[in-house]
Amino acid sequence: MISNSRRAFLKNSCLASFGFFIAQSCKSSLNKKPTILIVSGWQDVNIGDIAHTPGLLHVVETFILDADIILWKTSKNKKVETLISDNFPKVKIIHGNVDKLYGVDNPEVINAFEKSDIMIHGSGPYIVGKSHLEAWNKYSSKPFGIFGTTIQQINDDLYALLKKASFIYTRETKSLEVLKQSSLTGDHILFAPDATFYLNLKNDLTANSFLQENYLKEKEFICAIPRLRYTPYHKFRKVNWNEEKIAKVESTNEKHKEIDHTKMREAMIMWVRETGKKVLVCPEMTYEVDIMDELLIDPLPEDVKPNVIKRGYWMPDEAASVYGKAFALLSFECHSPIIALVNGTPSIYLRQPEDTIKGQMYYDLGFENWVFEIDETKGSQIADELRKIWNNYDQSKKIVQKSLKNIDQIYQKSCRLIKEFL
Repeated sequence: MISNSRRAFLKNSCLASFGFFIAQSCKSSLNKKPTILIVSGWQDVNIGDIAHTPGLLHVVETFILDADIILWKTSKNKKVETLISDNFPKVKIIHGNVDKLYGVDNPEVINAFEKSDIMIHGSGPYIVGKSHLEAWNKYSSKPFGIFGTTIQQINDDLYALLKKASFIYTRETKSLEVLKQSSLTGDHILFAPDATFYLNLKNDLTANSFLQENYLKEKEFICAIPRLRYTPYHKFRKVNWNEEKIAKVESTNEKHKEIDHTKMREAMIMWVRETGKKVLVCPEMTYEVDIMDELLIDPLPEDVKPNVIKRGYWMPDEAASVYGKAFALLSFECHSPIIALVNGTPSIYLRQPEDTIKGQMYYDLGFENWVFEIDETKGSQIADELRKIWNNYDQSKKIVQKSLKNIDQIYQKSCRLIKEFL
């Protein structure tokens, strides 16, 4: 028979042991590294779209720290995924399609849902991964959010999804206005620039080899990037476009391509004739390699052509290294200027009205003198601004550095909220 004192001792010992077990379990739970699931990588025919992903990975690694990251990449490209893996070796890359009922065809994605504490939708022209977020909501009740995305219009389905979001970060302030008009407001809705502003990849070896082969000296050449009003996706991949859509794309491009690029050529001509230095014509998208000669090189005066070099399609790490060595950059595309600015190079963005509202981010970040609405711009104005950069280069570099510092502060603030959910 157990005495009362012995019974009390055993009871207290059990309670103490149980308390120790609970404390250790809680401690283990608290010490567990959080896991973040990122959905990104919409396409690989555009160095800007490729750059979104490593940019966001760098943001997370810099400001959230000590978290496991799983990348749910929506496109497949071995070269791009090697680039990401080489630079972010701890990031696990997975793939998986989502059906109309938001089911997922890869058990690895379901496993990522179970393991991850939060899901983040990467930068893009709209909520490209809407179905992926819906799948997350189907399998999980854990938080999700959107980082550096344009939201140009909201239908009922998107509204219902955004109402559930723990945070919504748009890459320009016009998207904030769209959200407000739909009664989506709150402290969890902020401006956070396109994640490409945090791209930290470079490939100096390949870049330097190309520059040397073409006698392009550091800070003695500019880069020029062409673009049609609408990307002609129907010419190089399968799209669900009807004849009317294709006709609109082709007629709009045909109508504006010469008018637009005449203006860029005027700045190129000024640069070569007044400085005696070179121009590198290069692409942001694969199809632009095929329009370089027609729109930017062949029509140039004979005295200018010898100073013009062209580059085929490349990866964003090599582009970043080349842009960093350039004196300045002129671009109809939105993301090459960002990649150049990240590497300290002043950049002029020639905005076409068909290219969504994403260009507002340049105004938001203090680059208003380097944005030209192309329909309202003369070629001489672009040339004049390039000349001003040439004559006031130190001041131009200070503008770049000031804005990059501001972006650091914005990312730090936006990531603070994400960390609260972890």
